[in-house]
Amino acid sequence: MPERNPVERWQARLEETGELTPEIVGRISRLHGDRGVRAIEAVAENRVKVYRDFTIVVGYDDEYIVEGQGCTCKDSEYNLDPDDPTDLCWHALAVAIARRIGHLDYHDMWYSDVREFL
Repeated sequence: MPERNPVERWQARLEETGELTPEIVGRISRLHGDRGVRAIEAVAENRVKVYRDFTIVVGYDDEYIVEGQGCTCKDSEYNLDPDDPTDLCWHALAVAIARRIGHLDYHDMWYSDVREFL
């Protein structure tokens, strides 16, 4: 089995525990800095929303679509190294955390329909 990168390690640990323990919060904060802290805050504030077609993170100025480890935010587009699996925007981190602890806000509707009204 190949060696896990630091992101895979905290994600595996989070899956095992199913909760954000102080140890895991510390790992995320050390590895991802302010992005990790913002991601944890977004999860705590229930800002990770799952629709039929997309997973959305409600940011401070807009809503961002997260697919896999990719995101529609400017940070992801301009600042991150796509070849570095540890270099993730806070929106993608929030989705990764929320999925592993089951803290997602489900909406049984299409985001593409909701977005028309925003």
